Amino acid sequence: MDLWPLAVYLVIVIMLVVAMLGLSFVLGQRHHNRATGTPYESGILSQGSARVRLSAKFYLVAMFFVIFDLEAVFIFAWAISVRETGWTGYGEASLFMAVLLATLVYLWRVGALDWSGSRRTS
Repeated sequence: MDLWPLAVYLVIVIMLVVAMLGLSFVLGQRHHNRATGTPYESGILSQGSARVRLSAKFYLVAMFFVIFDLEAVFIFAWAISVRETGWTGYGEASLFMAVLLATLVYLWRVGALDWSGSRRTS
């Protein structure tokens, strides 16, 4: 098995990376102003610590968003190929959407989407 093309490719990539980093170091700007190292975002100086503890609800909502957004991609792919899949694809997509709806109802019932402090027990 000839591995020389891979070796040549690897050497070229390493040389390109070294050249880019070297040129960046040689040609890059060097300024040491007082405000260079201070945190800055959107024209506003930061206040307080960046290590703020957030509730787990923020992360749960982010996970739910990613999950349901990914499922929306699957539904979009089905919508593109609806003519090729026919009634079988329609049934499978309907089942998929029913599972999504059941999951959303379950999350709603257990209070995973409730942002208030009180938990419902039923």
